[in-house]
Amino acid sequence: MPSITIWNEFMHEQAESDYGKLCRKHYPKGIHAYLRRVLRPELEGCTIRAVSLDMPENGLPDKVLNKTDVLVWWGHMAHDKVPDELVDRIQKRIFGGMGLVVLHSGHMSKIFRRMLGTPCTLRWREIGERERVWVCDPAHPIAQGVPETFAIEQTEMYGEPFGIPNDGHVVFMSWYAGGNVFRSGVTFQRGLGKIFYFAPGHETLPIYHNPAVQRVLANGIRWCMPANGVGDAPVCPHEREPFEPVK
Repeated sequence: MPSITIWNEFMHEQAESDYGKLCRKHYPKGIHAYLRRVLRPELEGCTIRAVSLDMPENGLPDKVLNKTDVLVWWGHMAHDKVPDELVDRIQKRIFGGMGLVVLHSGHMSKIFRRMLGTPCTLRWREIGERERVWVCDPAHPIAQGVPETFAIEQTEMYGEPFGIPNDGHVVFMSWYAGGNVFRSGVTFQRGLGKIFYFAPGHETLPIYHNPAVQRVLANGIRWCMPANGVGDAPVCPHEREPFEPVK
């Protein structure tokens, strides 16, 4: 049975502040718990865990990580609190075939920047403007069942230039009421593992309640699923004998 782990730093939602209360209004038990609940019907037949930074071993001990086929990552205010040793283990697992889905402000997470090897910086503005998401590649599996275009009435703007490498395949592009555009859904491959970054989402806005957004996330998780399970990271084997006769 495929295994999905949804990781959340889970700090905004626990804050004793007006900001924290606003987060809990939309995600009472955290974004990870909410996504686990709403994605279950779309991902029938999969085991879905919801874990967080404040759990033992940051929610990803070997017994969890080594059983994970796709890791979904949410981070925002605690990127620096994720241990480098954990990033090392996740990277090795991705090289061996584990999928990684990075959400919204996770573009600045240690693991995303490590896997892409670039700053992953972008423009941003938080005034609650409208976002229109467009499907750029209707044939891509992540776009299946997603409307050609859909709107998010209030969102945080993410804009170009987006500091990601040129090998990314753009599946979704967003336009904002303030005039900015952004590559809001991009895929990559690293080693044997697939990576999908999806920008729409915010801790104080009910963006993950949007059915189109939920469909994209479910499709992205399915696309990132390893075809042959997760194994060891590729190595450089010493071929002692040639495959063809050498004269």
